[in-house]
Amino acid sequence: MSDSGQIPYADTSFTDTPEALPGLLGEEPDRRAVGVFDSGVGGLTVLHECLVNLPHEDFIYLGDTGSFPYGPRSLSEVRRLAFQAAQFLIEAGVKLIVVACNSAGAAALPQLQASFETPIVGVVMPGARAAVQETRNRRVGVLATEATIRSNAYQNALHSLDAGVEVFPVACPRLAPLIQAGDVSSVDTESAVREYVAPLKAAGVDTVILGCTHFPLVTPMLRRLLGPTVSLVNSAEEIAREIEEILTRKHLANDKDREGDYRFFATGDPDDFREVGARFLQLPIREVNQI
Repeated sequence: MSDSGQIPYADTSFTDTPEALPGLLGEEPDRRAVGVFDSGVGGLTVLHECLVNLPHEDFIYLGDTGSFPYGPRSLSEVRRLAFQAAQFLIEAGVKLIVVACNSAGAAALPQLQASFETPIVGVVMPGARAAVQETRNRRVGVLATEATIRSNAYQNALHSLDAGVEVFPVACPRLAPLIQAGDVSSVDTESAVREYVAPLKAAGVDTVILGCTHFPLVTPMLRRLLGPTVSLVNSAEEIAREIEEILTRKHLANDKDREGDYRFFATGDPDDFREVGARFLQLPIREVNQI
């Protein structure tokens, strides 16, 4: 770690892998943890689904709260931060990395997968796949950060699955910072949600992707303002299923008769992370290590 508290920059040519992959051939369970990183605490909604669906696995969560938010940053800057986070988790010995941050995944997932041998998955394609399966009129809205919308990641993913889908992307710069601060029920938050769903209602979408891991926290507002006929796609639920499939297929799963553990790291204030993060995780956060 550098003296500034930031994760050191990762060389994109890094290709080292752990010397042994326990369980690779299926003889023994793979006891290494699954790594998850996000720009803040929003990725804890992804971790929550993973802990519920994969209770036997260990997890290491890194929240780059010192650099939050990623949304207003350039794609090149978000990509650099994503490489830093990925290298930290690889040095921690994880067996798979989940890029829980939509902005980071949109800006850097292909480059991360090409640069590291550790399996790396993002939340964009699982969310897009679920939306294509859910939509009835093939009009899909996307609520996400500025960086995610600029990257065209969801637009490209949706069209790769169904070229006839009409996509209506809406950047929501005010929303993630409000939710990150723990504000999920104020008039300001409702005003922001109302502003961002207005063009989606006008477009007549029947499915909306929550393209930021913070947004599930305002699901009640979204459901009320969009109405009961509009389906919401939460990428956190979709990625948990995909992780389980990957671990099983690659023989990386841990022993299912055990109870897994989870640890937290943050680049910002650990007390702030613990206080706000517990609302996202809906489980105890006992200790946060600052890096």
